This record gives sequence, structure tokens and C-alpha cells, in this order.
Amino acid sequence: MTTVAEPHRAALRRTVPDTDRARLDAAVRHGGLVALWGSLLLVTYWWATGGGFQDLGGWETGLTSTGRLTGLLAADLLLVQVLLMARLPVLEHAFGQDRLARIHRLVGFTSFTLMVAHIGLITWGYAAGQLTRTPAELWDLTVDYPGMLLTAAGTACLVMVVVTSIKAARKRLRYESWHLLHLYAYLGVGLALPHQLWAGSDFTASPIASAYWWTVYLAAAAAVLVFRLGLPSWRNWTHRLVVDRVVPEGRGVVSIYLRGRNLHRLPAEAGQFFVWRFMHGAGWTRGNPFSLSAAPNGRLLRITAKDLGDGSRRLATLPVGTRVVFEGPFGRLTDSVRRNRKMTMIASGIGITPLRALLEEADYRPGQAVLLYRASAPTTFLFRRELDALAIHRGVRVVYLPGPRMRDRRSWLPRHYAGMADGSALLYLVPDINEHDVFICGPDAWTEAVIASARRAGVPAEQVHTERFAW
Repeated sequence: MTTVAEPHRAALRRTVPDTDRARLDAAVRHGGLVALWGSLLLVTYWWATGGGFQDLGGWETGLTSTGRLTGLLAADLLLVQVLLMARLPVLEHAFGQDRLARIHRLVGFTSFTLMVAHIGLITWGYAAGQLTRTPAELWDLTVDYPGMLLTAAGTACLVMVVVTSIKAARKRLRYESWHLLHLYAYLGVGLALPHQLWAGSDFTASPIASAYWWTVYLAAAAAVLVFRLGLPSWRNWTHRLVVDRVVPEGRGVVSIYLRGRNLHRLPAEAGQFFVWRFMHGAGWTRGNPFSLSAAPNGRLLRITAKDLGDGSRRLATLPVGTRVVFEGPFGRLTDSVRRNRKMTMIASGIGITPLRALLEEADYRPGQAVLLYRASAPTTFLFRRELDALAIHRGVRVVYLPGPRMRDRRSWLPRHYAGMADGSALLYLVPDINEHDVFICGPDAWTEAVIASARRAGVPAEQVHTERFAW
């Protein structure tokens, strides 16, 4: 089945590049960085004015003082973590999933390390600097101090989240299980921080400090309630998506067409993804991220999934009319990030889905768009008829790259390009590639190889766009 956007959609597109959107995104990125470092400097200042440096002169007081500082920094970064996880649209669009995931990981491990240091240093200091007394002191603090039992439970939740976020552990978990466990980070932060707000001297030392901490804490809680719970609930109630039909696309690949109410009001763009839950059969509680594989047209949404596990395998048997619960849209792999009129899409396998939708919706003239599509065999290319239709009707230059992988080096190209370096091959395929925005979607290792080739071919980093689910 060939699906091409109606002519009026292209007429409604803005002129690219969208400089206003780019400026706003840049302002959000710079503002977020300033706010982060400003908050860390502020809490450090309060520690210093509370005698932090003077207390470093003694062994016991030095341990306690260092524990106070690590606790303040950990608390600040834990609240930043919550904001990064809250799916704030302004952050999602400004940073994109890839960059947010990297920041989230860095902030998360840093805050956890500081939290562990805080617990150890404070307890050691309260135990008069004697290691042998530290376990008993930790027990007394947990049992006798206000809010500490809640803190212990919250710390256990955060330990579980961090352990399951380590790369070796993630490989052993299904995405759905990891995603569910990761949500315990909210519970962990919610339980771990209140003891400081209630009894921590650095949190209650002045009205300004108290106002700051309560404001940030409530803002983080409000962000979760609004953007993780409220907004998805409202959108699901408004649009009420159901399965319209299930269409096989190839071996182990199906497209799910979804219909609903007032879909023209759903702020979705081609290239974005949603987290989907199909309310049928076992596993309906687990969310799965799938990109739109066709540009939203106000009547239907389409996603396409490959059989890569239980969550995607069951889609082939979904009955028509199955209720669909979704979160999103998410992602920055859209036409709004372009800096140039020319664009090159580079896809591998099921990674064609967001790029095929983007080619349908994006604003370009005939000859300004190129698609390089990699697959292991000619029979495994998805949407072949649709891509050929886009080539005819919109002037996309489509280059199919079938064939087995190279064995002697890591490459994104098939074996018959073995005589050329990857960067040279990319220049051969798209000689003016440095004048293009390059959109890439495929497996992680393959994507990294494409990014390296694009950079060697002279494409500036800001013109390379990719999106990988935070997993």
C-alpha cells in the first residue's frame, strides 16, 4: 500500500531552515546549562556560609562538613534528574532524546555517587571518625532520626535503578522491564529527599534556602504530575486511539494503522516516536517505543515494527478495535532541526520508519533530498513501493544498498564497497554531502559508523541528526 501525503500538507510547511525554532532551542540549551551550574554554585555557597570551610579543620567535623556538601550537591542533582525524566516538551525539543539520555546518565551516576558519599561521610563523622562505630551509627541514624526510614527505602529504589542502568545489566533485560524498573527513580527521589527538607540544617538555615529547596522540589513534582501523568492522560482521553488495521510489510514486520478523534490536534511530526501500550493480551502494561512510519495526516497514524521480542511480536495478532494508550510525541529527528535546504537520509533495516515519514512530510524541492537505504538483501527493503512513489512524485533520489556486511572492518556499507573508505564512499554517493543535513537511523554500532563517515566527509557535527531510544 502506497501512502503519500496530500499536497496541502507540503503547502502548510514553513520555509527551512526554521531559524526562530533553532534560536529558541539554543536558548533553552544554554539557559539549562546556566541554571544547572548556577544551582550547584548556590548550594555550595550556602554550605560555605554555614561554616563548611572552617569545619574542614578537624577530622570529625571535616567528615561531617564534606558529607553535608556531597548531600547538598546530590539533592540538587537528584531533582535535576527528575526534571530530565519528566518529559518536558521544551527540553525534549531543544536537546533531543540522544543528548538528554547522555545528560541523564551523567547526572544520574554523579548524583548517586554523591549520595552514597553523603551517607558514608555523615555517618562516619557522627561516629566520631571511628570506622568501627560507623555501622552502629548508621543503624541509629536510620531508626531514630525523622524521615530516615523513608530515606532508606528511597535509597534502595535508587540503588536498583542504578544497578539496572549499568550496560551489562541492561543487556540482560528486555526494554519493557528496564523501562518499568526505571520508573522507580521517581519513588526513590520522592522518599530520599524529604528528611533533608524537614530536618537538614542546610535546608532550613534561612528562609531563602528553605524557599529555594521547597520551590525546586515542588517544581520537580509538578513536572512529573503534569507531563508524565496529566498530559498523557488528557491526550489519551482526547484522541482515544484504537487499532484500525494491521498490515504485513515483510517477514516479521507489520504496520499498525491507528484511528482516533481529532488527530489533527495531536502535535506530532514525522520523525517522532511514541511509547505505545496495546490493551490486549499479556504484556499490555509494558510500553514499547515505535516511530511513526508515515507522516501524520489528521486521520490516521501508522507505526511499523519488526519482530524483535515479545512486545513487538504480539502486534501481528492485534484485533481491529484494540484500545491504544500512548505517551508522546517525543524526539527531535524532525524537519525543524534542519539548517540547509538539502537533506540526506541514511537508514538501515527497520530504521527506515522515521526517515520514510520525514521524507513524506519535509519541505524540499525535487533533487534536494537523497535516501541511502541499507539492507542485507534486496528482498528485505521495507516500503519499496512507497519509496519509489516518493522518488517519482517528490523527486527524492533513492539509493538502495543491498548486500552482506564487510568482514574485515566495521562499516555501514555492503561488502562490494570494500575497496573504498567509508567517507570516500559517502562522498561518491552524495558529492555535496557537506551542504546537506544528514539524518541517520539504524542499529547503534551501524549508526556510529555512519556518523564517523559523515564527519570524515566534511559534514559539520550540527548538521548530523540521529535519535536512539533512551535504553
